[in-house]
Amino acid sequence: MSKIISLANQKGGVGKTTTSINLSAALAAQGKRVLLIDADPQANTSSGLGVEIQKLDNTIYECLVNGIDPHTAVVKTATKNLCLIPSHIDLVGAEIEMLNMEHRELLLKNMLSSMKDEYDYILIDCSPSLGLITVNALTASDSVIIPVQCEFFALEGIAKLLNTIKIIKSKLNPGLKVEGFLLTMFDNRLRLSNQVYEEVKRHFGDLVFNTVIARNVRLSEAPSHGMSVLDYDPASKGAQNYTALAKELIARNK
Repeated sequence: MSKIISLANQKGGVGKTTTSINLSAALAAQGKRVLLIDADPQANTSSGLGVEIQKLDNTIYECLVNGIDPHTAVVKTATKNLCLIPSHIDLVGAEIEMLNMEHRELLLKNMLSSMKDEYDYILIDCSPSLGLITVNALTASDSVIIPVQCEFFALEGIAKLLNTIKIIKSKLNPGLKVEGFLLTMFDNRLRLSNQVYEEVKRHFGDLVFNTVIARNVRLSEAPSHGMSVLDYDPASKGAQNYTALAKELIARNK
């Protein structure tokens, strides 16, 4: 059975896109059929997987705004079992164009209904905002992964995101759950990283993934080569962390 998971946090720089790319690749490496949707106008997920956006006819923008068949926007990546619906800078204006559309919060959900059964996991990389496209992503999703950076202001803004999730549950998607909080950019040499981990664990308990994503230079280098870290350096700490996360996610959903 397919599962749709959004990766969301309106705070930027928390490792959301890094997680979207590498968790998708790690799930694909476990033999799962994965579709990654880039729902961020910056399109970093698309370029991070080596997709040349300027050469594409269709992206998520055309799917949402023009109602084209989403299958025509699917791009096969270099990673076996991993497909992508890319983004485009045009997505910046999509929210304004969607405002007057009927059932505007359900556009992405309706778009995915025709392809959900073709994949084991559909992951959506949300933009660092709580705008209409992120609302669409959360409405279409079964659950949300919330990346949290191990820094001083880690919990800042999470209350706002959780409140948005609560509103969407009550009005648009009663089945929406928090899949888990994922600690990123963890450095066990720093007292602060350990303090943040303990604080998040104290607040959210079992909702915190056991896997943490350590700071790793290979994770930073891989996107510039248009590759996931699993393809760029399979032996790296980053690749090991995301493989562990994929296995933990699969085990949670058995």
